[in-house]
Amino acid sequence: MKSIKVDIVKYRWTWFGISALLTLPGVVGIILCYMQFNAPLKPGIDFTGGSILQYQFEKPLDLDQVRHVLEEVGLHGSQAQKAFISQKEVIVMRTRALDDEGLKKRLDTALEAECGKFQPLSVDKVTATIGPELLANGLIALFATLGMMVAYISYRYQFDYALCAIAALFHDVIVLCGFYALFGIFLGTEVDSLFISAVLTVIGFSVHDTIVVFDRIRENAKLVGSKIKDTETGKERKKTFGDVANDSVNQTLARSIYTSLTVVFTLTALYLWGGSTTKDFVFAMLIGIISGTYSSIFNASCLLAYWREVAAKRPVKPVVVKA
Repeated sequence: MKSIKVDIVKYRWTWFGISALLTLPGVVGIILCYMQFNAPLKPGIDFTGGSILQYQFEKPLDLDQVRHVLEEVGLHGSQAQKAFISQKEVIVMRTRALDDEGLKKRLDTALEAECGKFQPLSVDKVTATIGPELLANGLIALFATLGMMVAYISYRYQFDYALCAIAALFHDVIVLCGFYALFGIFLGTEVDSLFISAVLTVIGFSVHDTIVVFDRIRENAKLVGSKIKDTETGKERKKTFGDVANDSVNQTLARSIYTSLTVVFTLTALYLWGGSTTKDFVFAMLIGIISGTYSSIFNASCLLAYWREVAAKRPVKPVVVKA
């Protein structure tokens, strides 16, 4: 890995194009979610209100049987998952609010007739009033996080560093939310409060990776203007900020990839062998970590180099000294 040098800044429009291919379908998905669900993502019962039922049956079940029963009694769009409590299989059902006691009895009767006897472990209700509070608190946490990051990076580095870091973060958030918007439309995947936790965790990981690259760029910035030999022409020229950014990314490339791979391996193990109730959270983390690694390496540094190139080409206004 250390012996390979990738000219990342040179092919920045390729990286930006890949980012566009990742984000544009997600943006379309978010728009379609707004049209269909009046929300950017398909909201779960944490936001809309509903009921969570945990039933333990005497024999192992196929989830299609449970979903068929839920459809039959009129609980369309409900979710059924398997979980294990004390090494025993439990069916977790998420439905709309079961305010009608008759509907609850019909569901229990149909489940017993179709799937056999069961023992109710818990029946929890999430009121719709909690949803706006969760959403508002999540948005406050998101914008507070972004604001503090801009302030810190501007203080520790420079303001253009902060703008490029935030642009990379928005890329990661849009990619993650875009994927889940498409999942909500085509697969019926709903988001809950854990999804907001996943988004905030991805933001923290992504900016940490970006800061590592930016710190190396700041250390090497003193080399801007020094003489180097051009690898293509063989002539001497002055080192540009793009050269410094490219060298800095290559110096941190192995560290960034190795760190991300350890997290990806851990999350993959949790997704494959962890509990079913955390699968959506873990999968969101996987998407976000991969996207965050990509944006830190290929987007943030290239954006900063492009920003500096454009700023260097701007004409300097003459200073008029009044007599």
